[in-house]
Amino acid sequence: MAVLVYHIFAFFALSSYGLYHLISATRAHLKHPSPSSSSSATRGAAAAAGDYSAHPYYPLPLPPHRHHLLRHLPLYLAAISLLIAIAHYAFLSPAAADGRSPVHRLAALQSAAALLLFLLLAAATLLLPHPLTPDLLFLLASLAFALLSAASAHSAAAYQTSDLQAKCDSLSATVSAASAAACLALALHPRFFTAELALAGAIVLQGLWSLQSGLSLYVDAFIPDGCHCLLDVPAGSATRCDVEDSRLRAAAILDLAFVLHAALVAAVAVLVYAVVSRASVAVGGLGRRFNGGSYEALPTSSSTGAVGDLDHVQMKQLAKNSTQA
Repeated sequence: MAVLVYHIFAFFALSSYGLYHLISATRAHLKHPSPSSSSSATRGAAAAAGDYSAHPYYPLPLPPHRHHLLRHLPLYLAAISLLIAIAHYAFLSPAAADGRSPVHRLAALQSAAALLLFLLLAAATLLLPHPLTPDLLFLLASLAFALLSAASAHSAAAYQTSDLQAKCDSLSATVSAASAAACLALALHPRFFTAELALAGAIVLQGLWSLQSGLSLYVDAFIPDGCHCLLDVPAGSATRCDVEDSRLRAAAILDLAFVLHAALVAAVAVLVYAVVSRASVAVGGLGRRFNGGSYEALPTSSSTGAVGDLDHVQMKQLAKNSTQA
């Protein structure tokens, strides 16, 4: 039961932070468009405001001096979640608590070490007087995701092929590897918005897959037919399929669930982009028109009327001069 509770906790922690980063990155991208997508008339203003550049962390839009704790609340919550995850892998997980299998014990400690690197990055962001540069943070985060992917792959290899944990851990390793690739791309190209979008989506997907793994491995109603949970195994617990056909069917069900979760994350990313884009236009786009990825100010009615009055006066003066001539 404790393992299932941790999977549910990981789902809420990862999904909420990934969704927050997705919304914040989309807002930053729409607020500071790339110079290549802006018109020549607005490139100077965009350059003055600052072009889009990816950040490992986006604080809440509050005054920096008066609301320090609330401004960095997402990072504080992430640090607390990392502490809980490290404690789980190092002391509370079945492999760590039982210790009957050195392979599973080492895989759990490797996961705890990778999460410790994430915790150090969060502490450096909060405590250092001169924070690390975003490209260095992305590079270190890529290393941490790569270590986490390797830990999941080692954990999957330690199980028998008939254990569903092997399939769940291998798919989790794939998501972590994708996150590592996205962080590396952002370390090399900080303005690569698609990579930041993929990173946020991968974090959400990791949370969804943590929930799916917990349900498929430890809840009887979600365990595929022909498989059952065993408690007296070297790893502490395992969900094993009796025959090969049941194992193949269970693996196909997990693959289908993974694809559906990935499609859901993609749909959420598109929806978030559409909603944030529409909201940004509604709030800051009054009196502006869209032109090739940027907005240009439209003349107001007062300025149009002033120009019309000036033209009328000039025409009357011209007619008077011609009459006198």
